[in-house]
Amino acid sequence: MYRGITKDLQFRQLGMQVTILGSGTSQGVPVIACNCKVCSSIDPKDQRTRCSIYVETDKTKLVVDTGPDFREQMLRERIQDLDAVLFTHEHKDHVAGLDDIRAFNFKSGGKEMEVYATPRVQEALQREFSYVFATKKYPGVPKIHLNTLYDEPFHLNGEKVTSIDALHYKLPVKGFKIKSFAYLTDANFIEEDEKEKLKDLDVLVLNALRKKKHISHFNLEEALALIAELKPKQTYLTHISHLMGKHSEVEQELPSNVALAYDGLQINL
Repeated sequence: MYRGITKDLQFRQLGMQVTILGSGTSQGVPVIACNCKVCSSIDPKDQRTRCSIYVETDKTKLVVDTGPDFREQMLRERIQDLDAVLFTHEHKDHVAGLDDIRAFNFKSGGKEMEVYATPRVQEALQREFSYVFATKKYPGVPKIHLNTLYDEPFHLNGEKVTSIDALHYKLPVKGFKIKSFAYLTDANFIEEDEKEKLKDLDVLVLNALRKKKHISHFNLEEALALIAELKPKQTYLTHISHLMGKHSEVEQELPSNVALAYDGLQINL
């Protein structure tokens, strides 16, 4: 009860809140059958579900990605309302929990969930969740209205959302900017013109998988270099592997304007 009152007061004062639903990589942390110091840690900040955020403004409430832990994340954060789902890309750790949006269909009296995705991601969703898009639907399946993401900004209940193009090795991915906040995960390359969309930010959430170089994600060094170039006021690193190291130890190595995200972190803007 107290937590809810505090959250409401903060939201009314600041107008936008971002909750880190999940800050882990595709395997999550701890990793199954791993006994490393990170996976054995009792620090809650070393326990990471799959990558996702919840954004609440005075106009709309949305989730970016519905990974395999979507149900757990919704229950943990006691999220009651959801207007839309935005997808960054089609990998399983970002789409696998889509079926659980039906709880919001039921609560809203059968209203379709607005889902925003590129044509490529839509094809994957239609393949992976064919029963959702069947001509003759089984009773109780999720109700979804697909919206196509292009390069130009779009509006959700009057809230402007700008999409950002990046590459996850050779796979196109989308990042998103709302007001002075931007979210970019599963990327390791971004064109110069797309970087311009990430200038003058109050908060950036950016993927940094580990310290060692990786084929499809920014590592810590690369993420810090991009942050130094973009100069956001504050950055939180996400999509973190157990190979990054313990949260408490890595935090001590970071610049003052950079921190590791963790599950349940609430960012007020």
